[in-house]
Amino acid sequence: MSIPQSGGGPIERHEQLAEYLADGCKPREDWRIGTEHEKFGYCKDTLKPLPYEGERSIRVMLEGLRDRHNWAPVEEKGKLIGLEKEGANISLEPGGQLELSGAPLETIHETCDEVNVHLREVKDVADEIGAGFIGLGAAPIWTHEQMDLMPKGRYKLMNDYMTRVGSMGRVMMRRTCTVQVNLDFGTEADMVQKMRVALALQSVATALFANSPFFEGKPNGYKSLRSMVWRNLDAARTGTLPFVFEDGFGFERWVEYALDVPMYFVYRDGEYIDALGMSFRDFLKGKLPALPGETPTLSDWADHLTTAFPEARMKKFIEMRGADGGPWRRLCALPAFWVGLMYDQTALDGAWDLVKDWTPAQHDALRVAASIDGLQAKVTGINMHDIAREAVALSEAGLQARAKPGAGGMVPDETHFLSALKESIETGKVPADELLEDYHGKWNGDLTQIYADYSY
Repeated sequence: MSIPQSGGGPIERHEQLAEYLADGCKPREDWRIGTEHEKFGYCKDTLKPLPYEGERSIRVMLEGLRDRHNWAPVEEKGKLIGLEKEGANISLEPGGQLELSGAPLETIHETCDEVNVHLREVKDVADEIGAGFIGLGAAPIWTHEQMDLMPKGRYKLMNDYMTRVGSMGRVMMRRTCTVQVNLDFGTEADMVQKMRVALALQSVATALFANSPFFEGKPNGYKSLRSMVWRNLDAARTGTLPFVFEDGFGFERWVEYALDVPMYFVYRDGEYIDALGMSFRDFLKGKLPALPGETPTLSDWADHLTTAFPEARMKKFIEMRGADGGPWRRLCALPAFWVGLMYDQTALDGAWDLVKDWTPAQHDALRVAASIDGLQAKVTGINMHDIAREAVALSEAGLQARAKPGAGGMVPDETHFLSALKESIETGKVPADELLEDYHGKWNGDLTQIYADYSY
């Protein structure tokens, strides 16, 4: 989850809220790729999750990365809760999931190199202390009580609030992982087209990357339990956002949506002030109960934007949020899939043609079906396998058109990063299918085998 934002002055005009978003517009030559991925850490001998404190712990992992690989510490109230280096940061999800938020990079070659270096560094420290890390969409065995809540003020507030809304908030916080990519837009019109394609095709990403078929030690009936969890988190801040597809959508309409998302907190002088359920509209008027008489800054607005969790989210860039965390090679496939679709205009137009006639009801139904059935999902005449095949083909064409070489020019473009997805299209199997085959086959129902077979 996001770290506190900074650098924004006072909000004196309503128009500043949309202007903040519009400031994200960049010329095409400045578009970059920011990949984020989370993974679960565990003790190799007990297969229990890493606690925050102790000889084998999240704190020791962070200290090892700091000391052995030159990351700078990020602390909150004297607790080490993250690291930063050269535009990237390592942060903690609420249950101790370790997240890399990568630097903004120009090519998939670069972002995949970044991922590979990070995972090698993590393994270097983890091996030293007898820990392992695994990429899955949901913790396959662990219970809520087995997972420490990380010492971040934001998480303490959220943990309390999640008992009041939805039914799966605490599961999301402690026991899910994702991989996502953050992408730029050039103009308001470009943002609109990208947001519409992103929201419509997020169900395809959910299907292709489905990797959470287990929960608390057994199959759970979903190929992406993580997706189901997000559907039952908090209706006020999640979903497929039908208004994005309506005439007149733009930066201002996103502002109106975000203003209706209930607040979590206000960050002041290193403290998270409880504003749970309060209104940012009241804050603009100086009527926030948590800070009576005080009005917000643009930093407060930036923080608030991080508390909306739709399938695709806009800040000064667009976040693709529909995929489960997964195995090593799919950590590069996710950004490749979306870059191919979003950073070539012909591919983007083709993707919009693919989805432009879908209704809001179909968007929601596809999201549900993808979480249950993966590539076998079918909704009112829409066959997920067929749509995924077309989307991956469009992405491949977009990457070919980008023609970004790698390996010193030996690799002509970025298309090979789609190989894992093309295999899924060919076989009809996504990671969850392979996990279930192993569970019912060679593991003979012993889910503990997942750690030996699928860890990084």
